[in-house]
This record gives sequence, structure tokens and C-alpha cells, in this order.
Amino acid sequence: MTGEDSFISALRAMAGHPAARGLADDCAVLELGGEALVLTHDMMLAGVHYLPTQDPADVAWKLVATNLSDLAAKGAEPVGVLLGYQLAGSDDRFITGLREVLDHYAVPLLGGDTVGGSGPQALGLTAIGRATHRPVPSRSGARPGDRVWLTGAVGGAMIGLEALRAGRGDSLRYRRPRPRLADGIALAPHVTAMMDVSDGLLLDALRLSRASGVTLALDAAAVPLDCPAARRDEALRWGDDYELLFTLPAAVPCPVAGSPIGWVQDGAAGRLRLDGVDLTAEPGLGFHHQQKP
Repeated sequence: MTGEDSFISALRAMAGHPAARGLADDCAVLELGGEALVLTHDMMLAGVHYLPTQDPADVAWKLVATNLSDLAAKGAEPVGVLLGYQLAGSDDRFITGLREVLDHYAVPLLGGDTVGGSGPQALGLTAIGRATHRPVPSRSGARPGDRVWLTGAVGGAMIGLEALRAGRGDSLRYRRPRPRLADGIALAPHVTAMMDVSDGLLLDALRLSRASGVTLALDAAAVPLDCPAARRDEALRWGDDYELLFTLPAAVPCPVAGSPIGWVQDGAAGRLRLDGVDLTAEPGLGFHHQQKP
């Protein structure tokens, strides 16, 4: 178990409120009267989630977009965001990018906090959404016989980061991801389970299988790629694509543009198979945060 997994396991003992969903989902879902608020918080660290030399306008876009992607996985409509910002000395470009992304998605800034400090810049954002369908989709509803689907393609962010580092080529998929908000809202009434792909398709598929207590069997050749086919295995393990991974009953047509990439199977709970090979215990299925030595 990684340092990140161990820490989250310790937090689960404190997260007893139903809204926390056992810390096994993309978001908290807080029932308030006749509404359900969807809450998520993600952080980004320079040198881990973005290059220290990147345009801060792109960093601001990515910080907001990654949080909105979590809302998309719940079929939620964004209500607003709260920003946690470590001052960098020259912050005008960040403000420019923040304004661009908030205007693009019509999301208001509701508040937050700023701090000073040295070392790598750390940023945080809380996104608040309103559920558009009840019950709010979770990772835990996949059933044997469901088909596994994916919006879009994987591998584009991997290629984008390489282009950014090389100073040539198209880096937009890495710099400015596009959360699938409209797709999430359209899917919410139909899916049995849904989450966004942020840490790698294989790792996130394993997480969905664990939350649902099922086996997911994926077909590698069925996964659309936004990179050369020779790099398929890398693309399946790379993160930052922010597509939606979801399951639908076999008889239910997919209401959005998507690709069927596998099946939910009856069998051992929390297992992942790729082309018939069990990958459940294999390391390197996706991105894990590691504690400092």
C-alpha cells in the first residue's frame, strides 16, 4: 500500500458522515433539503502537477478544470469555486488564466485564501456543484453484465507534456484539459457507476471495480487513443486525460459520444482484467502520490 493509500485509509476512520461516501468517491454529496450539493477539493504542486516554468495562466485553467471534472463525474452543475493560492511574486498571468476558465464555464469565484511561502508553489481549489439527478452517481453501482464505457480518448495529455517539455508540438491536452460537464449531466440518469480518469485509465478502473465490488474486464484495443498505437500501454497507465469512465446496463444505449471498452463481470470483488490478464496486483497501473523519504 502506498503512502497516499495509507493516509487515506487513516482518514476514512474519521469520515463517518454519509456525505463523505467513505472517501471512496470523486466528491462529497451533501443532502440539504431538496437539493444535493456536490463538493470536491483538489491540489496542485509545482514540479508534480505542472512544470515550474509553465505559463501561470495555463496552471490556473488546469486547477479549475480538474476540479470541474470531479463534478462532471457526479452529473453536477457548477455553482462556484474557492481558491487557495500561494503567492508567487508575479501573479498577473495566473489571474488572467483564472478569469478565462471561470468565464468559459460560467463559474463564479466565491472566495478562498492566499498565503506566502518559499519552496514549490502549492495551489488548492474547492468546487461546489448542484446535483442534476438523484441519486447522484457514484463509483459503487456497477453490476455484472454492465458494459464499461469511456468518453473520448487517452494518451493526449502524455503527448502534450512531452510537447511542452520539448518546446514544440501540441501541448493543449496537458495544459488546458476540458472537463466533460455536459456529458456527465447527460449520463447521470442512466449510469450505474461513473468517475473521471485522472490518475490513469487502468488504476481508475481498478478503483471503480473495488468500490463496486465487481470485476472489470477491459479490451485494450477498444480504448481510443490520442497518441501512436505503439504507446497504447503507456497511455492506459498515464493520467491527466479527464475523460469519464462509466458503466451502463447492456440494454441501455449510451446517450453521449463514447466507446464501449469492456464488461463488468461476476467474480472476485475489486479485480481488473485487461485482455484476459489479471492486473489487480500489478504495480504501475497509474499515478500515485508518494511521501518524501
